[in-house]
Amino acid sequence: MAGEARNDKLIVGAASAGTIFEWYDFYLYGSLTAFISIHFFSGVNETTGFILALMAFAAGFAVRPFGAIVFGRLGDLWGRKNTFLVTMLLMGFSTFAVGLLPDYSQIGLAAPVILVALRLVQGLAMGGEYGGAATYVAEHAPEGKRGLYTSWIQTTATLGLFLSLIVIILVRTQVGEEAFKAWGWRIPFLVSAVLLAVSMWIRLKLNESPVFQKMVDEGTTSKKPLTEAFANPANLKLIFLALVGLTAGQAVVWYTGQFYTLFFLEKTLKVDGLTTNALVATALLIGTPFFVIFGWLSDKIGRKPIILAGCLLAVLTYFPIFKALTAAANPALAAATASAPVTVIADPADCAFQFDPIGKKAFASSCDIAKSALASAGVSYQNAAAPAGTLARVRIGGTEITGIDGQALSGKALADARGAWTQTLAAALAKAGYPAKADPSRIDRPKVVALLTLLVLYVTMVYGPIAAALVEMFPARIRYTSMSLPYHIGNGWFGGFLPATAFAMVAASGDIYRGLWYPIVVAGVTLVAGGLLLKEMKGAPID
Repeated sequence: MAGEARNDKLIVGAASAGTIFEWYDFYLYGSLTAFISIHFFSGVNETTGFILALMAFAAGFAVRPFGAIVFGRLGDLWGRKNTFLVTMLLMGFSTFAVGLLPDYSQIGLAAPVILVALRLVQGLAMGGEYGGAATYVAEHAPEGKRGLYTSWIQTTATLGLFLSLIVIILVRTQVGEEAFKAWGWRIPFLVSAVLLAVSMWIRLKLNESPVFQKMVDEGTTSKKPLTEAFANPANLKLIFLALVGLTAGQAVVWYTGQFYTLFFLEKTLKVDGLTTNALVATALLIGTPFFVIFGWLSDKIGRKPIILAGCLLAVLTYFPIFKALTAAANPALAAATASAPVTVIADPADCAFQFDPIGKKAFASSCDIAKSALASAGVSYQNAAAPAGTLARVRIGGTEITGIDGQALSGKALADARGAWTQTLAAALAKAGYPAKADPSRIDRPKVVALLTLLVLYVTMVYGPIAAALVEMFPARIRYTSMSLPYHIGNGWFGGFLPATAFAMVAASGDIYRGLWYPIVVAGVTLVAGGLLLKEMKGAPID
């Protein structure tokens, strides 16, 4: 028995270590979105550039369900181990290539196109990785400990993000902010070559899953896993229930707690990048053991109550937590927002949705210039209608600034006029107490870390038991294919598009908290659907 325990630890440790490195590769992009926006999407306005950078981040998530289908089928046909060796090679190559890719100033439009293509390869690889690792570990786990064993796989996404933040912090500290902005951001991508070599060495030491090996020996493996998984109405119903009742809500809670907080602190609250990374990394370090705790607890009380409780807490508390985060991270911004609220008074016909993927629109109306300047400054504002044909006005407390109409201008004249008016607005905002950046000396770091840790705890509740829940829902012969699809639709589409969707909602509305409605609504749907329709599967036979 002691030998078996040691062997189990080696299996879980080796599978988890390889998956950590894959998540490191995949999440580097998310941690460095602000820099990637500058280097690869510099041909459009700032707001559009950031949205495009987030969309490129989301592109990797968009194809994850397709990776789940392709590699899930291979995993059910020729083994768990062989499949996640292939996904690891694809992930390592595409990550290393990002570090060498010339930027927009060097090769123009080809730069973002190639970048997106590499993100798509990463997404396909990740679509095959998670299902393989979770299935592999679950099929080794003894009865009654499946939640505990697979919870170690659940830590790998957070540990991969944590590793990426630590590498970024070390590089930024060593090379300095200016050098990091210019070229140092590439180093963490290049480091992935070393991690790839270590990961391959670890994975090659593993044997095939005993459940799969038993099916091979008995000749009971599926010959057509896609047909069995998706043409069978009963199994298709289970896939749909797994998506709506588990993974969709789990995904948005996960990405809010680990990624949207990064964007919110740095882009909206104007906390410097190094401080943001350090604060989030600290919260991740504190919260990560709870993946294992909730995985263990799910073996005792079930997977469903823990996951749905995490969704419920998110629905009830996201707004107060993020408002408290604003007050703790940038108290001057919170105070100015309360004492001198900003309102854009404009003709609605004068206001456009400022998203232009090809960079051809100038957005030069008085309303667009005003809203663009406020969005760039991270200032929340309300909208009020003005008579048709009038110039937009920005009211800051009791002060009003009349906008400018740049539609008759172009080129340098438009840029000069926009720049001069933006300076006037900045002066008025500063006079009303709005800070250009968060003051590092006024950041309440213990409170920020406590709030971020609370968000990470929600993540551990929904994510710690999810692998065991999904593995137990589907039969062994089509498990890899069946569980991978709802997981990656949930996490790839509902979760992966969260940062871009939430930021676009904020940019369109002017309310820095408007984007929170996206995860709240999705988590609410999962709470209801999972509570009413999903059956608890704890303890279901694994073979």
